[in-house]
Amino acid sequence: MSVLEKMTSADAIALEDKYGAHNYHPLPAVLSRGEGVFVWDVEGRRYYDFLSAYSAVNQGHCHPDIVGAMTEQAKTLTLTSRAFYNDMLGKFEKYVSETFHYDKFLPMNTGAEAVETALKICRRWAYEKKGISPNEAQIVVCENNFHGRTTTIISFSNDPVATKNFGPYTQGFIKVEYDNLEALEKAFKSNDKIAGFLVEPIQGEAGVYVPSEGYLASAKALCEKYNVLFIADEVQTGIARTGKLLATCGNCSCPDRHCSGEPEIKADIVILGKALSGGAYPVSGVMANDDIMDVIIPGSHGSTFGGNPVAAAVGMAALNVVKEERLAENAHVLGELFRSEMQKFIDNSTIVNAVRGKGLLNAILINDSEDSTTAWDICMAFKEKGLLAKPTHGNIIRFAPPLVMTEDQLMECVEIITSVLKTFEK
Repeated sequence: MSVLEKMTSADAIALEDKYGAHNYHPLPAVLSRGEGVFVWDVEGRRYYDFLSAYSAVNQGHCHPDIVGAMTEQAKTLTLTSRAFYNDMLGKFEKYVSETFHYDKFLPMNTGAEAVETALKICRRWAYEKKGISPNEAQIVVCENNFHGRTTTIISFSNDPVATKNFGPYTQGFIKVEYDNLEALEKAFKSNDKIAGFLVEPIQGEAGVYVPSEGYLASAKALCEKYNVLFIADEVQTGIARTGKLLATCGNCSCPDRHCSGEPEIKADIVILGKALSGGAYPVSGVMANDDIMDVIIPGSHGSTFGGNPVAAAVGMAALNVVKEERLAENAHVLGELFRSEMQKFIDNSTIVNAVRGKGLLNAILINDSEDSTTAWDICMAFKEKGLLAKPTHGNIIRFAPPLVMTEDQLMECVEIITSVLKTFEK
C-alpha cells in the first residue's frame, strides 16, 4: 500500500496489528483529524472526544494558538540539546514558575519521565538535606496508583498486567491505602527513612477515585510533621482539568474562587505533563522550590529533548490558552452540570451505580463485574452514536472531554450517553 493511498479503518487497524507491538487494546475508531471537541475518522465520521487523550487535549484538538506557536518555532530552531543555551527555555521556565508559584521548573518530555525525575530529586534531597543514609530512602505511594510504566514505576504498581514478568523490580517503595490518613501516618511513624509521599490528587486510571474532603490537606500536614516531601502527580489532574489550575491548590481562574472547595495545598514537588502541551507535543516537567531543586547539579539528570525550543514555545502557548479562555472555570461549571444530569439518570437506573469526579474528570460505575464486557459494549454503542469514551478496570467508564466544550455540546453528549445507557438497562 502506498503511503499516499487513502486507507479504510480496517486497513489501518490491520497495519497496526501486523507491524506494531500489541501493547494497547484501542477502541476500533481510526482517527485522522481533530478540531476543538471533535475528531473525525478516516471515513469522515465525526465524534465527540470524551477522553481527550487521557486529559492531554484539555485545550481542544489542534488549538490554533498552540499549533501556531509550534510551527513558528519549528521554522527557526527545534533542538539544541542542553549542551548549549537556547533563547526559549529560560522564558518557558520563568512562565511556568510564575504561573504556579514555584522557584524552579525542570522540563522533561513524558509524564513517566517527569515522575522518575521527581523520584530522583526526592531521594537526593533525602540524602543531602534530611540526612538519610545513602541507598536507604523510602518513598510512600498509594495502592492502585498509576504513575506510568517504566521499570521503577511499575515496581510499586498493583496492576498485574503492568508488572507480570518485568522483574526484578526496584526497591525503596512502601504502599499504603489511598485516602487512608491512619495508614499514612503509621508508615511515617514506624520508619525514619521516609523521604517522600507520591500521590495522585484523584486516581484517574484506577477509575476516577476522588479522596475524602480534606484528605490531601491532612496528608500534606503529616508530611510536614514528619519532614517528608509531598509529591503531587498532577500529570492528569493538572492544567485546569478538575476545575482548578492544579487539583492540589486553590489557584483557579474564577474571580470569586468558587472552585476552591479544598484547602489550598502547596506540594513540595509537582509533576506536570499531558495538557502542559495541549496534546500538540511531548512536554512534561517537575516544579519545586530552591531548597529542594538545588540538589540537581550538572550531570545529575538530563534529557536531550527536555526543554527544547519547540517544547518551550508550545508549553507557554498551552498555558496561555488555559488562562485566556478561563478553562478552569469552564471545567468547574460543566463538571457540576454533568454530574447533576448523570445523577438524575442514575436515580432511576439499574445499569449505572454511581457517577464521581471533579471538574471535567468523571466516571460512571457500570452495574456489572469487572471481568464483564458490558462497559466495553456500552462504549462501542457510544461510538455508533458519535461519542468516544473507553472503560478502565473493566466496569468503569471514564469521561474527560476537552475543556473548551460548551454547555450546549455537553448537554448533547449527556443525551447520547443516557440514551445508550437506557438500551442496556437490565
